[in-house]
Amino acid sequence: MAAVTEAPPLAPTPTPEKKPPRKRGRWTPYLLLLPGLLWLVVFFALPVIYQASTSVQTGSLEEGYKVTWHFATYWDALSEYWPQFVRSVLYAGSATVLCLLLGYPLAYLIAFRAGRWRNLIMILVIAPFFTSFLIRTLAWKTILADSGPVVGALDALHVLDVTSWLGWTAGDRVLATPLAVVCGLTYNFLPFMILPLYTSLERIDPRLHEAANDLYAKPSTTFRKVTFPLSMPGVVSGTLLTFIPATGDYVNADLLGSTDTRMVGNVIQSQFLRILDYPTAAALSFILMAAILIMVTLYIRKSGTEDLV
Repeated sequence: MAAVTEAPPLAPTPTPEKKPPRKRGRWTPYLLLLPGLLWLVVFFALPVIYQASTSVQTGSLEEGYKVTWHFATYWDALSEYWPQFVRSVLYAGSATVLCLLLGYPLAYLIAFRAGRWRNLIMILVIAPFFTSFLIRTLAWKTILADSGPVVGALDALHVLDVTSWLGWTAGDRVLATPLAVVCGLTYNFLPFMILPLYTSLERIDPRLHEAANDLYAKPSTTFRKVTFPLSMPGVVSGTLLTFIPATGDYVNADLLGSTDTRMVGNVIQSQFLRILDYPTAAALSFILMAAILIMVTLYIRKSGTEDLV
């Protein structure tokens, strides 16, 4: 029998090595970020640097100001206007707490119970933005007028007796008192609390509530163990969006308050536009910014969440 020999396998034809495809558009993300970076540099970084140099200047408007690294301006401004700083934090904190107490139930209603009325309620929440901040604040002068129904109802319920004892009102008068300023701050910044809360609550998986019900958890337990912890990013975001601008606000204290309810924003505005003491105004601005930054940092660490909506 003839031996059958197999032919050796053919060697594979070597293929030329392909060069890795050239990355296209690797500069595209940076080009897209460039307009935003330029905006931040021109309208944020440069003004901050200019105000920093102004805060260490000495001189007058007639003679001109020169950078002399006079850091004592910070201590002088803080020692003279510390009551306004404390008052600003107190008013802003009170308004933030009221916004949270009023906004959380409404955000919960929109997220879980509104149904077909959800869009309408959302429009009503953002409706104040359709008018100017000034008009909204001036409207509260009519609402809290001495002869208005609100003051009459509070007086009939003897609420004004308690607020007068606490020092938030003056007798039967609400306007030009701390209560009027806090009411204005609460109304103007309430949407900034509701919107983040609604966004955070809407992201909660409804199956978690169903699982809690299957485990025979009470509604209060479900809220305490499931709903509220999962909505903490919205709580943190809402409180920050309310507290930070409320601390530096001066419109509400100017229109609804008096000289005894002036906040640090009123002092800065007066120093810049009336007294024309630019170094003191700049120093007050940086002290306020540093104080808010410290409080916000401590608050975020204490809240234990970095997932902000």
